[in-house]
Amino acid sequence: MQPRSIFKACRAFLSAVAVVLGACGWIPVSLHAEVVDRILAVVNDDIVTLYEFNQAFKPYETRIRSLNYPPEKERQMLKKVREDVLNQLIDEKLTEQEIQQLNLSVSETEIENTIERFKAANKLTDAQFQNALVKEGLSLEEYRKQVKDQLLRAKLVNRQVKSKIVITKEEIQRYYESHPERYGPKARYRLRHIFMRVPNGAGKAERAQKKKQMERILEELKRGAPFAALASRHSEVAAEDGGLLGLFDFEELSQRLRETLTGKGAGEFTGLLETEQGYQIVYIDEIVEIPAKEVDEVSAEIEEKLFQEQIKKRYDAWLEEIRTQSIVKRID
Repeated sequence: MQPRSIFKACRAFLSAVAVVLGACGWIPVSLHAEVVDRILAVVNDDIVTLYEFNQAFKPYETRIRSLNYPPEKERQMLKKVREDVLNQLIDEKLTEQEIQQLNLSVSETEIENTIERFKAANKLTDAQFQNALVKEGLSLEEYRKQVKDQLLRAKLVNRQVKSKIVITKEEIQRYYESHPERYGPKARYRLRHIFMRVPNGAGKAERAQKKKQMERILEELKRGAPFAALASRHSEVAAEDGGLLGLFDFEELSQRLRETLTGKGAGEFTGLLETEQGYQIVYIDEIVEIPAKEVDEVSAEIEEKLFQEQIKKRYDAWLEEIRTQSIVKRID
């Protein structure tokens, strides 16, 4: 695993531990930034500094500028992200203050256990983990502080929000009954296709030639030629597998393809479909009927989904209440 992807996984792992941290995600630390510091916001008895803001904002700014948006769009996006980052930092200060008021703490053992679970989950040796820290520009102590902060926020969420949530059987049943598309019977379609590309910038003559080729193939199919054999000879995508695309839930398919396939059975194919990329004929190799899932089979899944939705909803409401009870002043 590459160092960058290692720490993407780390952020996901710590976010899962923390349960709900919203926009308060992991922010890389630059040790050599040179800025003129000043106060951007007062949050009760604490402050948000320009240095803190720049540290948080820089990764987003770099990403946005790398995408080469038109100047006006780039300006608007940077303005929006600046506002979001400042709000994020204010919310972090508020949660830090709540953590202190509640005397929440994290032991060295908890930090160490979290790091060891992360290394085990990503199959990292100690040497690989240390190398990844170096590549990311983090010392072990800086990384441990990030883990500590995430664990503290997790404890805050668990105490103020999570522990007060109860999902009832009636709620699970209602969710189950209101989502037949997810838990009811469904059909899965094993599809093949014949596809011919039209190059970008192709003229009318070239596009017409490709279309004529596909029309001849369609005529062969109508005369009973085996689809897989023709796909092997002519398709420019998946020819080696006889044009096999795979098995799909009907709902996964594009609206246009769903409309085209409706009413067709296994062994039937569409007419000639024109797309921006070229021309395509789609064949139904098999329709697999999947029976409905019983509520007992999916109750744990539904409970977890409802639980996470309630955590997010209640956390946002709790944080909003904290904001209204606090003195927050932005310094222009």
